[in-house]
Amino acid sequence: MRPWILSEANYGYTKANRYEVAVLPCGATEPHNLHLPYGTDVFEGTTVGEKICEFAHNQGAKVVLLPTIPYGTESNLREFPLALNLQPTTLFRVLQDLVESLAQSGIRKIVLLNSHGGNDLKPLLRELYGRTPAHLFLCNWYQAFSDRYHDVFEHRDDHAGEMETSFGLAYFPHLVAKNPDGGLAADDGRQAQTRFEAMNRGWVGLTRPWHLLTTNSGSGYPHAASADKGRKMMEILVERLGTFLVELSQAEVNETFPY
Repeated sequence: MRPWILSEANYGYTKANRYEVAVLPCGATEPHNLHLPYGTDVFEGTTVGEKICEFAHNQGAKVVLLPTIPYGTESNLREFPLALNLQPTTLFRVLQDLVESLAQSGIRKIVLLNSHGGNDLKPLLRELYGRTPAHLFLCNWYQAFSDRYHDVFEHRDDHAGEMETSFGLAYFPHLVAKNPDGGLAADDGRQAQTRFEAMNRGWVGLTRPWHLLTTNSGSGYPHAASADKGRKMMEILVERLGTFLVELSQAEVNETFPY
């Protein structure tokens, strides 16, 4: 039993050991180019959660990792088969119910560890602020090393590119599809440009229709990926996010928390 993972813990342990922090990974089920599995965001969120919670537990933190939510908002991938969608309001309701359950169990510090770009969770934090005794923190783990990104990777990754493929090669390599010659069974992840300069330059946005944006749902060049790059990224994440969990566990909740 790894006591920092709730699905492995038993009531004998939780009855005798109170958790201070709950980490809830939020994933998705969707295509990731031609080579990565539909569960990529689930595997990533679970793996990051396990690594950072293990680090924190070993530093004395009272932290628990909850089972990863396997579904997220996929409305703009609806043209791809088996992109399993929860509308934002549905996802918010699921998370709200889970927060209520955690608060009922006495946990006042909850980290939403988001693993899917389509899950826009900041509005949920605003909606629940002042309506729950729990304090909610949001971490999009893939943004937690943005200042070090180009120390590890060569190409920008939007979806199933170099970064995510490196993650897969490091932590679920048996699920990364390859050609007979050993190369990735993936396209190059090119993005289409819109007809508007303001949109192409990021001044104006929209919810992107991925069947028009991409050829096979991949956005980002995957062929420069390696398992070593995935492990280097994880070292940064564990040091940064694991340390945060230790500090969060130790912090007293008072009228000025978290300040």
